[in-house]
Amino acid sequence: MKVMRRVLAMVLVLSMVIGLTACGGGVKKGDADQTDFLIVGGMSTLSSGNDSNPVLTELAENAGVEIEWDLMSDSLGEKVGVLIGGNQLPDAFIAVGFSQNDINEYGDDGTFIDLTEYITPENMPNLSKILEEHPEIKSGITQADGCIYGLPSGELMGTAAIGADDDLSIYAIPEFSMINKTWLDELGLAMPTNLTELHEVLVAFKENDMATRNGNEAGSTIPMSTGYDQWCWGQEIFYSGFGFTNFTSDICFDLIANGDGTVEFVSATDKYRDAVSYFHDWYAEGLMDLEMFSQSTSQLISKVSQGRVGVTTWWYIEEIAGSYADDFVFLPPMYGPEGTEYSNVRNVTIRSGPGVTSGNLNITSACGNPALLCKYFDQWYDPEVVMQLQYGPIGIYFSEQDANGVWQVITEDEAQAQYGKSSGELKAQYEVYCPRLILPEYYNNVFELEDRAVVRLQDLEESWMPYVDSLAAYPNDVTFTNEELEVISRYKADFTSQVAEYEGTWLKNGGPTDDEWNAYLQVLEDNCGMSKLLDVYQQAYNRYLGQ
Repeated sequence: MKVMRRVLAMVLVLSMVIGLTACGGGVKKGDADQTDFLIVGGMSTLSSGNDSNPVLTELAENAGVEIEWDLMSDSLGEKVGVLIGGNQLPDAFIAVGFSQNDINEYGDDGTFIDLTEYITPENMPNLSKILEEHPEIKSGITQADGCIYGLPSGELMGTAAIGADDDLSIYAIPEFSMINKTWLDELGLAMPTNLTELHEVLVAFKENDMATRNGNEAGSTIPMSTGYDQWCWGQEIFYSGFGFTNFTSDICFDLIANGDGTVEFVSATDKYRDAVSYFHDWYAEGLMDLEMFSQSTSQLISKVSQGRVGVTTWWYIEEIAGSYADDFVFLPPMYGPEGTEYSNVRNVTIRSGPGVTSGNLNITSACGNPALLCKYFDQWYDPEVVMQLQYGPIGIYFSEQDANGVWQVITEDEAQAQYGKSSGELKAQYEVYCPRLILPEYYNNVFELEDRAVVRLQDLEESWMPYVDSLAAYPNDVTFTNEELEVISRYKADFTSQVAEYEGTWLKNGGPTDDEWNAYLQVLEDNCGMSKLLDVYQQAYNRYLGQ
């Protein structure tokens, strides 16, 4: 009944009082003394709820507020749509994951208020300090109209967590190539350094049917098996010999951010044409898995773990190779084919991480005291607080601090003995879906990094970053105007699908001829808005860089 009374009260007030926010019109209750707030949003299906979370209870007491949580794990989008469509707004939405388009729309029409005036050292000291020290985060949450309609959220796990000078996202290079070193040694072959040598190795694997050495039937050897344009198990890492490794099945990953601040689509360049033309021969010779265009991750893992594959791509050798993991080592990025203009070319193109979003905490025009609500949420940007919101409370998920003051996570044995649950289940029980912002420096300075992530970051820093020529990457958290979003909505899907379709055709069937290449570029331009898209991405990137 309390929820219904709040909703009815909001409807009455919203129908009578009209106010303007700094960036667009909106409706406010105007209750500057408000201390109780209704927040609607999402939660994990395994969560015990925010009401019983001891960390949130303490934070509310500290700020002198009372929070009424209306959370759900199912049908959230439907409920949010009904509330916004019916103008029955709570004080804030949390963990909804509003898109860039939503944020623009609801900011323009006044549903979401601009939070700029509340993000001050006096009112939000934690967040203000973060934004001052990390201007890229502020850029990521500031919309094209100069307003901030949501508080930042992001898990920025990068190589700084292991002490690297440059902080590269754990996602910077999604594909790690690897080769069966045991097969190389048995054949007396050296580790390949360029695509010509790798081709010779793959031919040797096939001709000697190396899979039979692992008890497989004759003819079952697969020299190289990957997916096609898949996130961490595709073939793109082998394009390094042509100067790029971009992920062409998604237009955002097909963008190359050059060091001079310009962007381009690699799929419209000569080096891309040369790469797909070159690798067709490998496919035609049966060196690349003929099922690469259709197989699933489980099928790939099955083939590698059966000892049938010579070269593949994945994040972890142990995960994909199973009992044959000791046979594999990382295969460094290759130089281009011998005797070509690419013979001295070797470059891995990095990608940005998931970035920072502002769609997980948005205060609405129904809130009468946004300053106090922002002050309450500022506590969530304290490192030890966000640590507990992500994983679980101190004294439950975090057991003790080491000599350097770093919090140690509960072990599996401890979790089972004390709570009858795995550490993962314990995390799921206490995890709070919210605008969690975990900065790279928190790992191993505030709380320890999980072992698996440490290995991944060490591999990234030691085995792959030496082959990266430029640290420039198109950021995933750039913001777009409504007009720019309309262009993206109109053309992006078609552009992406056309590039993927043409590349797949050329890899399988050969090409492209001059006529086919020119026709392809014409399709991208005339039917898929290539120039319009590139202009939009360039303008957004310019704003992000402050140009």
